[in-house]
Amino acid sequence: MNILVVDDHQLMRDGLRALLERETDLHVVGEAADGQEALELAPKLRPDLVLMDVSMPGLNGIEATRRLCALMPRARVVGLSMNADRRYVHAMFEAGAWGYLLKSSASDELIRAIRAVARDEKYVSPAIAGIVVDALVGGPNAVTSNPLASLSTREREVLQLIAEGMTSKEIATRLGLAASTVETHRKQVSAKLGLHSVAELTKLAIRAGLTSVE
Repeated sequence: MNILVVDDHQLMRDGLRALLERETDLHVVGEAADGQEALELAPKLRPDLVLMDVSMPGLNGIEATRRLCALMPRARVVGLSMNADRRYVHAMFEAGAWGYLLKSSASDELIRAIRAVARDEKYVSPAIAGIVVDALVGGPNAVTSNPLASLSTREREVLQLIAEGMTSKEIATRLGLAASTVETHRKQVSAKLGLHSVAELTKLAIRAGLTSVE
């Protein structure tokens, strides 16, 4: 099985590569430091499975998973995160992921998760399985509707960068857009969400799992 490792920390990527390459049937075909790089590499490398860090600056793992699954429907994505918050778990599966694993999990659990997903089985860390059950049965901790559902892909991307403290000019440079276009997106985001301050937008982005910026 060919695997693409996506994480914004080099040490994490190195550790995952070393762990995976102990298995004779698992091959790391590439690494990406963020969601955008993952989207550029995946069509070239054609991985069977992508280990996707959920919280990354620039283009987070949730949005990258959504785009990757649309681009390569046969690729399987397993989310990796330090965060057990139900919003992150729900958002990853909603985006098309097949698994969600906590980074604190034991190494043998990662291998089990990969092999389960390879068999077309969904996998969730036992530590957060209750979150998924709550969401399915509509219990007290059930996930509420996604407040970002009304936003376009570009608007979600702009919102994440706003929450990460970037100015319109910096966002324009990052995304290759005109500053005026970014300003239009900002106004549309604010209008759709009914929020107008950076602080309010940042809080919503964090609550919705779009970014982990504190």
